[in-house]
Amino acid sequence: MKKVFAILAITAAFAACNNAAESTEATTDSAATTATIDSAASAAIDTANKAIDSTVKAATDSIAAKVDSVKK
Repeated sequence: MKKVFAILAITAAFAACNNAAESTEATTDSAATTATIDSAASAAIDTANKAIDSTVKAATDSIAAKVDSVKK
């Protein structure tokens, strides 16, 4: 376990001391970047909502089936 902590500490030190030799800034249109980010975010949100809705529906259906079986 000590070796793992040592490796993690060394890795953290390298990551913290990462010094970019060249820093080139590309000029981009902020409106185009915002539109791209918005479309990606909305796609991710839609996918998450579909997964959540299907999970809730499955849970509701299984609970309803159990309640029906108890009533019989």
